[in-house]
Formats: sequence, structure tokens, C-alpha cells
Amino acid sequence: MDEAAAQTAWESLDLLFHISNILDTGLDQHTLSVLIALCDLGLNPEALAAVVKELQRDPSLFPSTLTPPASTP
Repeated sequence: MDEAAAQTAWESLDLLFHISNILDTGLDQHTLSVLIALCDLGLNPEALAAVVKELQRDPSLFPSTLTPPASTP
């Protein structure tokens, strides 16, 4: 990806993150970028939204093996 395309991608993600915050989705920028990438790969956006809503409703459904490790000083 050239520099101009990377800049455009970053600006698009930043704009979508602002919209996400206005809509109070609770998504961080990394999660949003992963969801966008999954949509770009052809996954159903409505199905992804349903999964996100379910995980936000009941975080215990998320396998503990996939949670990020605690940062060490």
C-alpha cells in the first residue's frame, strides 16, 4: 500500500471511529478495524453486529484464551 492509500485508510478509520463514538457503540479503534476487515473479506455485517451485541451483553461468552494478556511493567 502506498503512502497516500495508507493515509486515506487511516482517515477513513478515524472517521468511522468518530461515528462509532457518536452512536455510542462501545467499540475501540482496533475492534472497529477488525470488524471492517472482516466485512471487506465478505462476512455478513449484520451477523457480525449480532455477535458484537451478544458479546457486549454477556462477556463471559468470550473464551478466556482469546482475551489479551495483562500487560507487565
